[in-house]
Amino acid sequence: MPPTIKELMTEVIKTAFVPEKAAGVDTVVQFKFTGSQASDWFVVIKDQTCECTEGLHASPRMTMTADSDDYIKIATGEMDATMAFMKGKVKVAGDMGVALSMGKYFKFGKES
Repeated sequence: MPPTIKELMTEVIKTAFVPEKAAGVDTVVQFKFTGSQASDWFVVIKDQTCECTEGLHASPRMTMTADSDDYIKIATGEMDATMAFMKGKVKVAGDMGVALSMGKYFKFGKES
């Protein structure tokens, strides 16, 4: 059974985080999930740590919006993140460099 958004953002994200790849990173990423598990979460990556909190952050560097079911498919390796972005299933606002780097800091799906 696939994880829920809450499980992804509170449990799976901790095991998917690769601290050595996030050396020198200090950023905040806002996630806005729509659909069946609509919710807002933000991730703070700083000092090679990753903290995820439910809610809205006052000043994220990047905001990612996706349908919750699609994001679960991305996180479990059923859907390619790049293709999802190209097809408009994932929308990014703010610092695109942060979005491009997310794949380095986290290993989800078949790679985890």
